[in-house]
Amino acid sequence: MPPEEVALSVIIVNYNVCYFLEQALLSVRRAGEKLGRPLEVFVVDNNSVDGSVAMVRARFPEVILMANHHNPGFSKANNQALRKARGRYVLLLNPDTVVEEDTFRLCCEFMDAHPRCGGLGVKMLDGQGRFLPESKRGLPTPAVAFYKIFGLARLFPKSRRFGRYHLGFLSPNETHEIEVLSGAFMLMRQAALAEVGLLDEDYFMYGEDIDLSYRLTQGGWQNYYYPGTRIIHYKGESTKRTSVNYVFVFYRAMVIFARKHFAPQRAGTFSVLINAAIWLRAGAAVAQRLLLRAAPVLLDAGLLYAGMYLLKNYWEQNHKYVREPYPEQYMLLAVPVYIAVWLGSAFLSGAYDRPLRAGRLVRGIVVGTLLISAFSNFLDAWRFSKALILLGGAWAVAALLLRRAAGNFLRHRRFSLSESQQKNVGIVGSAEESGRVRQLLEQAAVPARIIGYVEPTTAPATGAAPPPDDLLGEVRQLEDIIRIYGLDELVFCGRDLPASQIIGLMAGLPQHPPVAFKILPPGSQYIIGSSGKDSPGDYYALDITLNLFRPEQVRNKRLLDILSSLLLLTLSPLLVWFEQHKAGFLRNCLRVLVGARTWVGLRHATAPQAAARAILSPADAAATAATGPLDEATQRRLELLYAKDYHPAIDWRIMAQCLRHLGREE
Repeated sequence: MPPEEVALSVIIVNYNVCYFLEQALLSVRRAGEKLGRPLEVFVVDNNSVDGSVAMVRARFPEVILMANHHNPGFSKANNQALRKARGRYVLLLNPDTVVEEDTFRLCCEFMDAHPRCGGLGVKMLDGQGRFLPESKRGLPTPAVAFYKIFGLARLFPKSRRFGRYHLGFLSPNETHEIEVLSGAFMLMRQAALAEVGLLDEDYFMYGEDIDLSYRLTQGGWQNYYYPGTRIIHYKGESTKRTSVNYVFVFYRAMVIFARKHFAPQRAGTFSVLINAAIWLRAGAAVAQRLLLRAAPVLLDAGLLYAGMYLLKNYWEQNHKYVREPYPEQYMLLAVPVYIAVWLGSAFLSGAYDRPLRAGRLVRGIVVGTLLISAFSNFLDAWRFSKALILLGGAWAVAALLLRRAAGNFLRHRRFSLSESQQKNVGIVGSAEESGRVRQLLEQAAVPARIIGYVEPTTAPATGAAPPPDDLLGEVRQLEDIIRIYGLDELVFCGRDLPASQIIGLMAGLPQHPPVAFKILPPGSQYIIGSSGKDSPGDYYALDITLNLFRPEQVRNKRLLDILSSLLLLTLSPLLVWFEQHKAGFLRNCLRVLVGARTWVGLRHATAPQAAARAILSPADAAATAATGPLDEATQRRLELLYAKDYHPAIDWRIMAQCLRHLGREE
């Protein structure tokens, strides 16, 4: 008897997003049960180090797992599974998605009813329930790409001329034939792929969905946008959309597309224009990030300079022994140096770390004042006034504290130093799951006040016992509950509510007052959410006791990386001869210097998304003394011990032990 035909093959490529992958696979499992036809699911893992492979093996034995030992990119990884897929339809699905229970059934029925439909996309919502415009896209011709790169598409999103990239002039609530599907949810007919081919592996990330969508239409097939079902798509997991890396990778994918499909004889001109735009956008992204990071420091410096100018004038007119003005170099050179010392000392003391601690700021300014006073004793030509140094230090403390308090008042209407405010959290789920949410939030030390929980279903009117004190009401009353209790965040329990109901509530609840949404998947240890389409997803399950990730140690580690890289570069004419990978040694020195890598860190255990990739692991140092290779569990355990008891001296020791391997590539 021949095997039953597989209706749908779902392919998910994963890279270090274990917590999102778990939620996606749980939603895929539920949608597969509703499909009513045979289904197969592939997970292709691109060498994740966060336990993704072990999680899939333990929780989803039905999944066909393909674990790569390197990261070949999105296109190659998908093609690995596409070549093995047996489904009549194949779905490329991002790991940071949640599908509704009826998504697979409805989409397959749509494909059945439209035999010339080669590709299908659905309505995508971000982590706050807002519509994502990339759910439907037009072909990025040179003109369309020009309008997007130079911001005309953003200025006129509904224009038929300028808004073609996201087809803003088409209703998101109606079915449309479109040109380009999103790679986050790309359902295709196997017969169409057999004709036009698989994903183009010249694209590492971004652009491959555009290329395949275009080849489908060129092959006589149709692509559709179908809003009859919805998915959540958390954005920004692998690359932040505002980052320089995103700008380069995304727009260079457009260059590859143009060279391939739009008049190769004119592709050179188009490439020049696109590359010029890339550098402009990259420069703007760098400037924006630097400005945002430097703004608090520049504001503090301006306040200190203004205060020192007023103090100087006051001291000259009222207290200076010889009533004559200070020389010009006092305000031009001496005061800027004072300010640099004060702010530098405050930074190293943790005054710019969150949460703000007044003690750190005061300690930093006091140390800076002592340093200025001490060094001014050795420089006769720059010895102006001890009194002004002391008054300046007092002004620095007052100005910096007042500036932070005033900023909090403008943002939060609270005249306090602390930026963080305890969140009012409501839970939508059963009493049992509500207790699990409370436990997870406590373990993660989230500054939250649990107001109570909301029953997911309407309780029958019986003579049962009175409801518990922390029961806020029923889900139909959710809008009123948010307003009355001033909730800042809602946690939906995936065990008690279907994904379709969660997505419906997220999309239907009013945005004012703003409420953050998170989901606890059934049986999971992660509470997952995202604040918007340009924000990376986050989760509540962090071990905040790890010393490695404390702000002061993050700062110390970065200083160590900079100093050690400068030292290694200085000694490179000698050291390079001892390195196994000589070119890699110099390249790694520069990467660490600019913050793209760190010399020592976590390579086998889970690290925060923002952490720089590590060249060496504590396990590497242990391996040099071991008689044989270390297994994966031992490597992770060594790294967790390193993170728990981290001190910069440990990095120096590991680097010394693994000196010949500093040029190692990933």
